[in-house]
Amino acid sequence: MEFQREEYVEKLAQRRGNGLVKVITGIRRCGKSYLLFRLFKGRLLKEGVKPNHIVEIALDVEKFEELRDPMALARYVRGKIKGDGKTWYVFIDEIQYSRKVLRPGVDLSKVAPEDIETCYVTFYDVLNELRLMENVEVYVTGSNSRLLSKDVATNFRDRGFEIRVFPLSLAECCAALQGEKGEILEDYLAWGGMPQAVLEKDVAVRERYLKDLFDKVYLKDIRERHKLRDDYVLDGVVDVVSSAIGSLTNPHKLVNTLKSVLKVDTTDVTMKRYLEYLEDAFLFSKARRYDVRGKAYLDRPVKYYAEDVGLRNARLDFREGEKQNQMENVIYNELLRRGYSVDVGVVNATVREGEAVMSRQYEIDFVVNRGNLKLYIQSAYELADKAKREQESESLKRSGDFFAKIIVINGFQRPRADQDGIVTVGLIPFLLEPTILDGAFASAR
Repeated sequence: MEFQREEYVEKLAQRRGNGLVKVITGIRRCGKSYLLFRLFKGRLLKEGVKPNHIVEIALDVEKFEELRDPMALARYVRGKIKGDGKTWYVFIDEIQYSRKVLRPGVDLSKVAPEDIETCYVTFYDVLNELRLMENVEVYVTGSNSRLLSKDVATNFRDRGFEIRVFPLSLAECCAALQGEKGEILEDYLAWGGMPQAVLEKDVAVRERYLKDLFDKVYLKDIRERHKLRDDYVLDGVVDVVSSAIGSLTNPHKLVNTLKSVLKVDTTDVTMKRYLEYLEDAFLFSKARRYDVRGKAYLDRPVKYYAEDVGLRNARLDFREGEKQNQMENVIYNELLRRGYSVDVGVVNATVREGEAVMSRQYEIDFVVNRGNLKLYIQSAYELADKAKREQESESLKRSGDFFAKIIVINGFQRPRADQDGIVTVGLIPFLLEPTILDGAFASAR
């Protein structure tokens, strides 16, 4: 069985010839290497590119360990490329393994402190050199957002183009697996979309795989990269963040939870730093709060969501009774996968209760942004009765604007609007139809 990942392959193909380094980012084991070295390479070969015009380097394997020195990497690639007028494709896997090295002949004792960084060669220097070579297309993968995503937008600006790869979507799972869509969704909410987990049929093996990924790959990477010795603090942070999915929180609140529940002492500063490590490793992402009526961002609190719901469930030992949180996490990830910017909405309103007039704050699960347009989404696993529907609709109706409003529920229901214009749609069509929100955005123009 092969996951085609056609959307990503097409993105890679469309960026050929743009003069930029194509930077493929995402959590480890989500399929970046497979995408580049198998699927995209396969497309190039079908189009007539000769195998010897594709230079493949995997920096995370022992065979290429010496090429983690960026100067050695540059020499190796230059030695492979011949000036024959044809296009050469350079694939470098897990570029974050590259080290920075001191330039030959530099005496740091004679260098001003503010100029120290210029004395080192990094993989950014190598990629820029390769980018400027005639008839060379450069593609790299990486699993650390601080080294890649953030730098593509800052010091690597105008030289790199990021293609973010996510674990498998429900649509990709349904396209590859045989079975009823409702059953595939149930598995997806429990086990997520890490490719190896989706392929594994043995439940016990699948469970162990996801737990080992967390402990022996992701957390090990973080410990080694940041030279952490207090493993129990990192473990505790991961546990409390996993438990807080879909809940408003902040570093101080998480510190208190860590102390009261897990009996682990730490500080707000340490918590903030560890949260950044988890975000850099693509394990969790942060959704900021947006004041819908005030049209302003609020610094705190925020919500954290797991990159893959199966990994998060594995960390919590697959506890039952969390369908709502799983569903909310899956919706959030799908919105990011489709390229939307996503915030958590806050609506401050004045309400009358009897003779009293009170200020009340309502929450909208997701404010979904496309350019200057927005739409609002509530996630509700089920609407059991009229009272529950009114509860989920209240914040949407109080938004004070005319942007589209949607409630996503479990199941197959096709989009259907009520008398207030609020659309209810089932999770399955929402996840399987990538253009399902286009009409809602079009109506907001």
